[in-house]
Amino acid sequence: MNVTTTLSLKAGAILLVCALAGCSSKVTETKQYSGFIADYSNLAPAKTASGQEVLRWVAPDFRLSNYKSLYFAPVIYYPKPMPNKRVTEQTLEQVRLYTDQRLRSALGAHIRIASQPEPGGLILKTAIAAVSAENKDLRFYEVLPVTAVVAGTMALSGQRSQNATLFLEAEAIDVSTNETVAKVVRKGYGGSISNSNAPITQADVKGAIDVMISDVTAYVSN
Repeated sequence: MNVTTTLSLKAGAILLVCALAGCSSKVTETKQYSGFIADYSNLAPAKTASGQEVLRWVAPDFRLSNYKSLYFAPVIYYPKPMPNKRVTEQTLEQVRLYTDQRLRSALGAHIRIASQPEPGGLILKTAIAAVSAENKDLRFYEVLPVTAVVAGTMALSGQRSQNATLFLEAEAIDVSTNETVAKVVRKGYGGSISNSNAPITQADVKGAIDVMISDVTAYVSN
């Protein structure tokens, strides 16, 4: 079997698995937008300090240092989540509280947090759009035709390992002008989950939140 034939078989196998089980995107797809942000049309791909891909828009003249205070609206779920056996109501609240506390603390190190919107200040609205899990990407040895088909079958039967995922959307608004000055839509990856039936816990999602907070800290520090 020549190299061209081998590559063709590998490519075909990968396409087959994608068709059977779905291949994951590293950024939030259009169909996954929650509607929390009023306008998604000017979002553009960007790389964070950690090398993660996000969708972001920032006004050209935006500087956090130009603002006297930040009203940090409590992190919410949007739309309203539906707890189930995989993601319980307790887990959802633990994830929300952890995200709220970490983000508030990170931003509070760079700007005064106000109890209400103030003139000359900024408002930050943040929503968790989803807590879920998706099948892990194929590893190199799994692109062989037979192995890829087996991997696809495992994914369909729920046996394939997954990554916990967190979808976050945020929008910063200038209090004085009521204009949006920055917005971001981000998909984060947490810990490994054994299969599609295993519960998703706060510990599984924590890593995704920590990386997001690290990137926020790096961005506002510039």
